[in-house]
Amino acid sequence: MRRLLLLSNSTNHGGAYLDHAMDAIGAFLGPVRRLCFVPFALRDQEGYAARARERFARAGIEVRTVTADAAGAAALETAEAVFVGGGNTFRLLKTLQDLGLSDAIRRRVQGGMPYVGSSAGSIVAGPTLKTTKDMPIVQPASFDALGLVEFQISPHYLDPDPSSTHMGETQEERILQFLEENDAPVLGLREGGLARVEGAEVRVGGAPSARIFRRGAAPVEVAPGTRLDRLLRGTAP
Repeated sequence: MRRLLLLSNSTNHGGAYLDHAMDAIGAFLGPVRRLCFVPFALRDQEGYAARARERFARAGIEVRTVTADAAGAAALETAEAVFVGGGNTFRLLKTLQDLGLSDAIRRRVQGGMPYVGSSAGSIVAGPTLKTTKDMPIVQPASFDALGLVEFQISPHYLDPDPSSTHMGETQEERILQFLEENDAPVLGLREGGLARVEGAEVRVGGAPSARIFRRGAAPVEVAPGTRLDRLLRGTAP
């Protein structure tokens, strides 16, 4: 049974790394006391891994870093859980593809290994990276992501500001443009929000509400605790 915890962000304003999410992560992981951390979304992978290792150690969880070599691939094969950190989504996906790790993660998660993602790590859990807001600083082999869930994630979702004089597209407009060309539903997660997936069940969590976008339908606001899978499929009000 697939199990995923998809976070919008790793740091809330005024807080430290993962402080707002550690209770949810701990509840999700349950008895798991060791996980593998995937740091490929940032250039400074050693520094990123050290930050994750220190934060999880305070929660009694041991972190092993997935390195860009055979040892990293072997670590994934025996991992109790995996945490894919945020950063640049294009760099993350390209590295996973180049190292041949996408299939390994997909297979392990389909076999029941818990997956935690934050920001870019949440986006790549979906079908594609087409709802990222990152610059394409590198070019992956394709936009196809891990496909662990059937919907797209749009993390760091910001509502349109009616008082703003900025003339660029809002996040909502960009998602609607995505839906003009694609049929996958999009879950807009505001800062502090998350989605928890247990088998076929998907629920929104965290402090703020979330927003669901589907092709040909008006966006739907969903409160924390709401079951999303039927809404994402368009089979429930």
